[in-house]
Parts: sequence; structure tokens; C-alpha cells
Amino acid sequence: MDNKLLGNWGEKLAQKVLKKKGYKLLECNYSCPIGELDIIANHNGYLVFIEVKTRSNTQFGEPFEAVSYSKRHKIEQLASYYMNINNLNDKKARFDVVSILGDKVNVIEDAWHIGD
Repeated sequence: MDNKLLGNWGEKLAQKVLKKKGYKLLECNYSCPIGELDIIANHNGYLVFIEVKTRSNTQFGEPFEAVSYSKRHKIEQLASYYMNINNLNDKKARFDVVSILGDKVNVIEDAWHIGD
């Protein structure tokens, strides 16, 4: 499976898993002038910005390890943009990562904080 197909498959699987865990999905593949967020959801009183990483093997490490400092910073910028244009700055927000390796799905809640 090529990377694009694997990524699409992983995002669909992540959506199913998150729904089962009680996440209310608000947006999938949210696109704006500065980039794209994989999933935006509500969960346990938080507005959650979720990055999905899918890999078929660990040749280049675990999927979650691909969420680098620069990637986290970009997601933070996108989250801020989304919250500003939707007047959600009063909401508590967090960043989660869904790490998929084969058929193993790991949801990492509160994976980092702004500025980490």
C-alpha cells in the first residue's frame, strides 16, 4: 500500500476508534490557508486537535515519533487559527496523537502542551 492510501486508511481507522472512546468528531481533514488538521473533536470537556500517524512497520520508528517539534508547532498554529475564527478561545484545548502500527491503534491523550 502506498503512503497516501495507508494514511487515508489510518485516518478512517482513527475516526472509528475515537468515536468508540467517546470523542465527538467535529472536523476531519480541516483545511485552512495555513495548513490542515487531521481531526478536531470534543472529548471530556476539551476541544481536541488530533494528529494521526500510520506506519506499516517500525523501520523509521514508531508512528508517534514522526510528530516532531516543528510538526507540533504547526499544529499549535492551526489550532489557534481554528479557535480564533470560530470564537472558541474560551474553550480548554489539548493535543492528542493517534499512532497506528499495522492494526495496533494507540490513542495518546494530552500528548503535548503548547510550547513543549
